Formats: sequence, C-alpha cells, structure tokens
Amino acid sequence: MSDAALDRTPNVTGTKTFSINYGLFAFAIVALTILYICARLYQQAFGFSMGLDASSPEFGEYWMTLFKIELPVLYGAGALCWTYLFLTRDKNIEAITPEVELRSYFYLTMWLVVYSFCIFWTGSFFADGDGVWHQTTLRDTPFTPSHIILFYATIPIYLFFGVGSFVYAMTRIPAFCRGVSLMHVFAVVGPFLILPNLGFNEWGHAYWLTEEIFSHPLHWGFVVLGWCALALAGVLMQIVGRFRELVPIVFKQDAASA
Repeated sequence: MSDAALDRTPNVTGTKTFSINYGLFAFAIVALTILYICARLYQQAFGFSMGLDASSPEFGEYWMTLFKIELPVLYGAGALCWTYLFLTRDKNIEAITPEVELRSYFYLTMWLVVYSFCIFWTGSFFADGDGVWHQTTLRDTPFTPSHIILFYATIPIYLFFGVGSFVYAMTRIPAFCRGVSLMHVFAVVGPFLILPNLGFNEWGHAYWLTEEIFSHPLHWGFVVLGWCALALAGVLMQIVGRFRELVPIVFKQDAASA
C-alpha cells in the first residue's frame, strides 16, 4: 500500500499502461487472517487452562507476557508506519498527474478494505467471544484472556490501518489535503475511542454486576462508537465520485499513447 509499489509497465507496443501492484494488499489480508486464527487458537488452548486466575504464575507466563509484547510491538509499528507516511508525503501535492492521483485512490481503497477486514474480525469473533467469556467466568481483573486479545491486540491492529488510511489520504490525495473528510474522521476516530471507553467500562463493572448484559447502558458506548465505522460508506462515495472524473482522463491518455 505504498506509492513506491506503483509503476507503469510497458505493453507490447512499447508504450506504457496504467497498472497497480496488489502485492502488499494481498500480503496484509493473508498475514492478518493467519494472525487472527492463531490468536483464536491460542485462546482456545490456554484460556481456561491458564487464564482463570490472574494472580497465578501461569497467567503471568501465558497471558501477561503476551500483553507486554503486544503493546510496544503493535503501537510501535503503527507509529513507525504513520511517521513514514508523513515524511514521504508529496510536498507538491497539487501538481500530481491524474494518473498518480487515480493510483493513490486505489491504494486508499485498499487501506480501507483492510481496515474493514480488521474491524470485522474484531467485532465478530473476538468481541462476541469476550461477551461469551464473561457470561461463563467472572472477571477478577481487567486483564482477561479475552481482553488481552481483543483490546490490546485486535483493536491496535485496526487502528494501525484506520489511522494509516487517514494519514495516507491527507498526504497523497489533493482532495483530502485541502480539507478534512468528516466521514473519514468518524470512521477512524469512533472505533479509536473504544479504547478510552474501555476504562469507563471496567470502572462500571467494578460497581455493577453486568456479566454480561449486553443491553446495559454501560455498553452503549461500544455500540455507538463501533457504528461510527459505517461512515466508511461516506468515504467510499467520495472516492467513487473522484473515480468517475479520473478514469476517463487516465484511460483516454493511455488510449492516445497506444
């Protein structure tokens, strides 16, 4: 999903045609699928056997060690990626060609597809699994086998791609550089705020036994903030609108050069 992976490849007549490299996109989908499956299998293997007593040495070895690895690795990777996107931005963004702009829109779409893929895994397998866990066992601390995967692994992963998509758009695409896309802000900031809402949730569970009443007002924040991801449809409409303008221009140029 980097501009460096984009190129124009010669065709049989010696001219150049519009092309896109999907390698990093495919790699991200495959790698994330493997990662999520491994995380779920890890929960299955060590959740009940090593994860019921947060004060036990086994819990520290199998779960707190994982927690201590997740935070620096995932947030560190995110900070490095976002910094790279900012430092390699096009400083003369208004002068880019229609072809480069169209490619950037394709890459932004890939960022958003991977972001949606991560949100799907987070909100389905792991969020629902967290609810089932708390219906089965009472939490003794905020750190449970379900929380350590859900809140400190899968959410930072989707933030990596959500914030990354926002930084990419703001540094590569003229329309997103001139102003802030409100839909893009909702789609990224809403799911991001689930993390601070986690503190309120744990505070509430310390005073009210709601294990696990999903309709309890304590959980409304998760629902509303999660629904903010639906604003991605608005970002898609913005992308499609510009696609309709750029595609005829770019492919007429290719036809003329052929």
